[in-house]
Amino acid sequence: MSNITSEEREKLLEYAVKYSTPLYVYNGDLIIQRYKELYEYIKWNKLRILYAVKANYNVGILKLLKSSGAFLDTVSPAEVHLALKLGFAKEDILYTANNITDQEMHEVKNLGVLFNLGSISRLKKYARAYPGTEVCLRFNPDVVAGAHKNVMTGGDITKFGILLSEVDAVKEIVKEYDLKVIGLHEHTGSGIGETEKVFTSMKNLLGIASRENFPGLQFIDFGGGFKIPYKPTTPRIDYASFGEKIGAIFTEFCERYRKELYMYFEPGKYIVSEAGILLVEVNTLKQNRERLIAGTNSGFNHLIRPILYGSYHQIENLSNPAGKPKVYDVAGNLCETGDYFAEQREIPEIREGDILAVKNSGAYGYSMGSLYNLRAMPAEVLVINGEDILTTKRLSNSELADRLIDSYLK
Repeated sequence: MSNITSEEREKLLEYAVKYSTPLYVYNGDLIIQRYKELYEYIKWNKLRILYAVKANYNVGILKLLKSSGAFLDTVSPAEVHLALKLGFAKEDILYTANNITDQEMHEVKNLGVLFNLGSISRLKKYARAYPGTEVCLRFNPDVVAGAHKNVMTGGDITKFGILLSEVDAVKEIVKEYDLKVIGLHEHTGSGIGETEKVFTSMKNLLGIASRENFPGLQFIDFGGGFKIPYKPTTPRIDYASFGEKIGAIFTEFCERYRKELYMYFEPGKYIVSEAGILLVEVNTLKQNRERLIAGTNSGFNHLIRPILYGSYHQIENLSNPAGKPKVYDVAGNLCETGDYFAEQREIPEIREGDILAVKNSGAYGYSMGSLYNLRAMPAEVLVINGEDILTTKRLSNSELADRLIDSYLK
């Protein structure tokens, strides 16, 4: 992960003045580069990369991806509605149902997108309501991997997916209601560094993907989990070699299945994380005995990953990059003790009024944000070919209060 160049630094400081802070800035050119390079790494004739909308549902980013022919992985009815309203074809959207209600099931089914079902319970309800229809089934690959326990989606204690051992029960339901299983799905976790575990999870799913079990398959979906480097010293995964191994595994399977199927992946973080920077302003400096604290005008309501996952985000001082390095705790402005972007981090000298860049914030930053402490979400700017576009306006304090009052049902 490279440092911000002097030219980039000047542009970011311009945006901070133009739009004020806190501010999310997204590099649209890098987003498209990340999306397209996955097709270069994984050389499969029938490859589909489905962008995971939950990572960042910014309308400007979605429209940019649509212009590049992207497919979408959605996890809520509202994400499906948003995708369709932006012009994505229903055939290009997969809906992964996670503990959904009957009302949500009917709502999404009426929109015409394909369901990816991950429990026997919901499969039965779906089958009774929509016999004879096409469906994708999500299985638990029985592999535990990921950057944090909260993003490990396989194994014994996860809530996700049907157990591989339940395949016979699935087949009974499918047969009774004449369902057409056209896809199988698994997702091992997020930020997976151990590529061997990815290969194992693939093989586990492919182990049940036989013609005897599912004769009408059109695709296999291996989820997301592509790791990106958050720390400057973290090497990038060799995804070219990774793609070769994936291709070999899938080739052997398709030969056994006697049909070339589509291969799906669902990256979110990989596509948008490195493209996003959160700009914050330092408004307070405090020396607490051994701790030097830099207080900012943002907090975990705008970027929850550090407090939720213990995640590392590199921080650069855009205003004083050549300053003498000092060790800081970079704190937010929320009424919570754990509201820190970083602790004991060496950063060029910070002064009140300096603009800090919190890097790798494009994924699960704004999309996991909240109005906690009744502080508005940042504005969002998308930069494409050097042109900055305001995609989301920041509400003023008065506007935020008015919105709450206007939504109050008397």
